[in-house]
Amino acid sequence: MLAGWLAWVLTWSAWGLLQASWTLAAPASAPAAWQAAVDDRAKHLAEQLRCLVCQNQTIADSHADLAIDLKQQVREKLIQGWSDEQVIDYMVQRYGDFVLYRPPVKAQTWGLWFGPFALLLIGLVVLWRRLRAHEDKPQ
Repeated sequence: MLAGWLAWVLTWSAWGLLQASWTLAAPASAPAAWQAAVDDRAKHLAEQLRCLVCQNQTIADSHADLAIDLKQQVREKLIQGWSDEQVIDYMVQRYGDFVLYRPPVKAQTWGLWFGPFALLLIGLVVLWRRLRAHEDKPQ
C-alpha cells in the first residue's frame, strides 16, 4: 500500500514539475502579445458599436453599465476565437442595426439616415411659408 501511494505521489510530483518547467520556459511575451492583440481588436470593435443608453456615443467612449457589459461581451467573443465580422453580426442580430454607430443605408434605416434632413427641410419650408405670409399681409 505504501509503495503504491509513494509511486502515485512521485508520478504527480514529476508531472507538476514538468508543467512548471514548461510554464517557466515559455516566453512571457506570448500571452501578453496575444492579450494586447485581443484588446486592440476589442477597442476597434467597441468604436463601431453604439451605446444603446447614451445613443450619441460608442461603447468605447461610454461608461454606462450596458456599454461596459457590451464591451465585455465583445472581448469574450474575441477570446473564444470569433472574427470581427462574427461579433458585429452577433450584436446586430441581438440589438438590430441601431447598435451600429454607422448603420448601413437600407429601407429599415432610412429614418436614421434621412430623418434629420427631412425634419430640417420641413422646418425650413414652415419658416419660409410663415415669413412669406407675413410679407403678404397688408398693413
